[in-house]
Amino acid sequence: MDAQQLVWKGAIPLQIHLHESEVTTLPPPPPLLVLAPRIGYLPLLVPQIRPHFSSALPPGVDTVWFEYKSLPLKWYIPTGVLFDLLCAEPERPWNLTVHFRGYPGNILIPCEGEDCVKWSFINSLKEVSFLFL
Repeated sequence: MDAQQLVWKGAIPLQIHLHESEVTTLPPPPPLLVLAPRIGYLPLLVPQIRPHFSSALPPGVDTVWFEYKSLPLKWYIPTGVLFDLLCAEPERPWNLTVHFRGYPGNILIPCEGEDCVKWSFINSLKEVSFLFL
């Protein structure tokens, strides 16, 4: 039971910075510290992130995306997998940059909210079950 709890309750501390090109206030907002579930997805953190940075954002339509060291992060890959793949020497907290503008549609498929994340997860489960049948 202990191993199961460690897996399901595993989390990664994130330090999320607003990209400097999107800051409209002085001083810039401080980074946000969040504990993200390893088996969760970054778009599911947006309800915690948006209010923290909302006063510093330029006007316009929000399309949230994340990057790590200038690499746009694929939202449909679980946070723990992204962390394990991209951090050869794990950093704590994991420093990510959040963007609310300039979605890289040529690199990332769009995420249209929580329902999109749920359907992506269900499709991943179907793909895995097909591979093992």
